[in-house]
Amino acid sequence: MKSMLVAVAAAVALTAAGAASAQEDLAKANGCLTCHAVDTKKMGPSFKDISAKYKGKADAEKTLTAKLAEGKGHPAVKAKGDDLTKLVKWVLAQ
Repeated sequence: MKSMLVAVAAAVALTAAGAASAQEDLAKANGCLTCHAVDTKKMGPSFKDISAKYKGKADAEKTLTAKLAEGKGHPAVKAKGDDLTKLVKWVLAQ
């Protein structure tokens, strides 16, 4: 029983790591990682710092998506539509 729980936990961890890697690849493809990093400041704040800033705010996803789509307070963003939404969700999950 214990080994089965360990196997299930490992499978869940690998699945989550794969999803995070896919989102990081999406961020790289859209140029986000030029100015941002997951856990360190570059030209822009780290994704973890952005997530902390918006933690607990019910409208965080909507606010960030709108800011990025409209270019308010942020340079032009290549990501559009579903890709932009996926990236914002990923950043907020950091």
